[in-house]
Amino acid sequence: MSLTWTIDSESRLITAIADGDVTRRDVEALLGEMASSGAMTYRKLFDGSQGDTRMSPEDLLVLGVRFREFHAMGPMGPLAVVVPDDKAELVARVLGMLAAADRPMRVFRTPAPARRWLESLAK
Repeated sequence: MSLTWTIDSESRLITAIADGDVTRRDVEALLGEMASSGAMTYRKLFDGSQGDTRMSPEDLLVLGVRFREFHAMGPMGPLAVVVPDDKAELVARVLGMLAAADRPMRVFRTPAPARRWLESLAK
């Protein structure tokens, strides 16, 4: 699997790291785990700095629908996304879908500032 994650209920933080080709199935598995563990309101760090994807527009559309379904269910936790400049276009559609949620969201080029920002939002 090219997407690994930890869900820390004590610190209310989800950390997902992409390494290699991330598939729709990978993202769906993460979303399912977040939902089943009741972690949607947790702070989230998605580090895509080492990841890539060959998802089709149809795959992205299906994921976008799923994101919106989650957004309609209730509050979402803050989201920090790490994406290097050369991959920004690759994830632009997904970020647009995520931005629909009423929650803090920022994009970073490296993980350290993303972690600091999320830490500043810890309750």
